[in-house]
Amino acid sequence: METTPPDETLVVALQDGDDTAFDILLARYKRPVINFIYRMLNDAAAAEDVAQEVFVKVYRHIHRFNPGKGTKFSTWLFQIARNQTLDAIRYRSRRPLEFRDLSENEAADLAATPSTAAARLLQEEQVATVARAIQKLPAKQRTAIVLTVYQEMSQVEISAVMGCSVRAVESHLARARKTLRRRLP
Repeated sequence: METTPPDETLVVALQDGDDTAFDILLARYKRPVINFIYRMLNDAAAAEDVAQEVFVKVYRHIHRFNPGKGTKFSTWLFQIARNQTLDAIRYRSRRPLEFRDLSENEAADLAATPSTAAARLLQEEQVATVARAIQKLPAKQRTAIVLTVYQEMSQVEISAVMGCSVRAVESHLARARKTLRRRLP
């Protein structure tokens, strides 16, 4: 069984012009980055778009990353993802909400048997309620909670992504959890 090289080896190869190294990094991190962005934006299409911007930025600026300085590639990558996501949030706050039609799959789901559809709608409503509560958190609290819960990052890793101290991350998490407990039934 062939194992893929560690991130640092791939970064050095990419910096030396090996585009296959980028393909491996993209395959490794595409889903976690999209999931992180989705949890921040609560919009799948926007998450895909922002993730694409993140990976373009990584490719263009890979020469700036120094694997020998102790920073993990994943931390650097999520810093870029966080910044791009915050830019998207700021952009969206200046634009009115857009309404969309149901996709064929969503319409088919709603047309499913009543008991199955009702159970699914209840579950989706609960997920949507949590997502809305997370969306209402301030950006720093939202980032900290999403990276903790959905990306399973340590507080040290989150502090590197957010560019703040571990104590600040602890504070953001505590405030986020307190607010979510208050807002959620």
